[in-house]
Amino acid sequence: MDTQRLILFFVFSFSLFMLWTEWEKEYRPKPVASVSTPASTAAKSADAVPPPSVRTAVPGMSTASAVTSTEPAIKGELVQVQTDLLDLELDTLGASINKVALRKHRETADSEKHLTLLGPEHQYAAQSGLTGEGGPNHRTLWKLLPGERRLAEGKDQFEVRMRAEGRDGLSVEKIFTLKRDSYLVDVRFELRNNGSAPIEPNAYFQLTHDGKEVTPNQVAPSAAQGFLDGIKGAIEGVARSFGAQSYLGFAAYTEEKKFQKVTFPDLDKGKGDYVKQSKDGWVSFVQHYFVSAWIPAADQAREFVVEKRPDGVYVARIVMPMAAIAPGATAQISAPLFAGPQEQNRLREAAPGFDLVVDYGWLAIIAWPLFWLLEKYHLLVGNWGVAIILLTVTIKLVFFPLSAASYKSMAKMKLVTPRLTKLREMYANDRMRMNQAMMELYKTEKINPLGGCFPVLVQIPVFIALYWVLLAAIELRHAPFMLWITDLSVRDPFFVLPLLMTASMVLQTKMNPAPPDPVQAKVMAVMPYVFSIFFFFFPAGLVLYWLVNNILSISQQWQIQRMFEQAKATPKR
Repeated sequence: MDTQRLILFFVFSFSLFMLWTEWEKEYRPKPVASVSTPASTAAKSADAVPPPSVRTAVPGMSTASAVTSTEPAIKGELVQVQTDLLDLELDTLGASINKVALRKHRETADSEKHLTLLGPEHQYAAQSGLTGEGGPNHRTLWKLLPGERRLAEGKDQFEVRMRAEGRDGLSVEKIFTLKRDSYLVDVRFELRNNGSAPIEPNAYFQLTHDGKEVTPNQVAPSAAQGFLDGIKGAIEGVARSFGAQSYLGFAAYTEEKKFQKVTFPDLDKGKGDYVKQSKDGWVSFVQHYFVSAWIPAADQAREFVVEKRPDGVYVARIVMPMAAIAPGATAQISAPLFAGPQEQNRLREAAPGFDLVVDYGWLAIIAWPLFWLLEKYHLLVGNWGVAIILLTVTIKLVFFPLSAASYKSMAKMKLVTPRLTKLREMYANDRMRMNQAMMELYKTEKINPLGGCFPVLVQIPVFIALYWVLLAAIELRHAPFMLWITDLSVRDPFFVLPLLMTASMVLQTKMNPAPPDPVQAKVMAVMPYVFSIFFFFFPAGLVLYWLVNNILSISQQWQIQRMFEQAKATPKR
């Protein structure tokens, strides 16, 4: 048990160190980030100078193509489009998707406002066009064609069309196809060569973002709330140090390289590691609970470009070459845009490997079966909080033999603790003799000092994986449990669960054998209160899991200790 206490003491000390480090980061002045210049050929071609009729300095233009102009910037028409799941805002300047709101998801649990996924707040947009000076792009003024703007009753889909003219007789229509019960928006280009010479255009599809944290609440905090948020930020920093933090950034996928994250710090240094060319795959922007991605069809050559532009905005782009279009001929190319929640069933249907955007960390192989079982329990009981309880009980039953072995070892240690204390006092000045006497005692009583540690260590990966499952599951967002718990994805508003969790940790500590060393005893007595700070900021679903697990552990440990005490009190024949 000394080894176990040493491990806990190390974790406790490291957590305090990381907590202080992250607190310092929170209030230390941020250095000015250096701006890197993109060097990709495809990136330059996608940000090439538009035709003179629409040339203007707008966000998205590279340094080489930006021009100083005293003419007022051209403004496009904003087009509101609606389906049963999506509210979109299209801009005829660039024929871009400037805003996407999710009708089935709210900004906060107590708000009726639809959650805005893409929007100008973070320069988060989905843009597309043809590269080079000849083709219309995301800075060209397109013409909106007549048609439906809302999914009508009884219809499964509708189209929104825009048209623009390129150089050398190139005519282009961009068609947005929206379907019922779908977060996919198909973006298709239809090209016609009205010129006298063949053309070989390249199409691009890109996502932009400013790289800042996505926060749903923008209300100015009070002094007390600011203090709590500071503590929360430091705790989240500790969680990030252990890898338990939802991912924010770009990701690419191909069958060859599989899932690859492209982080903002790497892009700042120009070190983004991702596949550059492939015949399949998609590119995405991932945040907690939600994702957007361009998902072109497979078996078509494409180039991936992820970079930081000179204006500080990050871009992930797929560039796709098209076959030569003869004079008088037509051609088309398309790529669906997914913009919605990380619901695993929808992700699996959208594209191969797309469900990997649900970030379970390095224990995904354990996390996937846990989430599958959690889903099955929810289908059975219809309440995510009850499903968490059932899953916790299931895991506890699976590990019952290991837990029993651990608690038996602890019960034996508790019985011999007075004798260990006496040995420490007797050989206080002779450490070698003291250790020898303790080992003889362990051998006589058939106690393995590490017997309580190994079963616990085996279970740790499962507990961490379940932590990530509950942290990443969009299904828990705004999901009620009972009474005052109306959202399992945020902290308990009245801190009832964290207080119960603290009480359970204190009780469990008192049930464990007291360390003979007075200093260790004091540390072990204080640790439950210190660790309880974390639970005050954890989502209610996570605290519920740990509380149920602790209650089951206390019951099991109490029963085993009672059995040993009864066996000790019974005289041997």
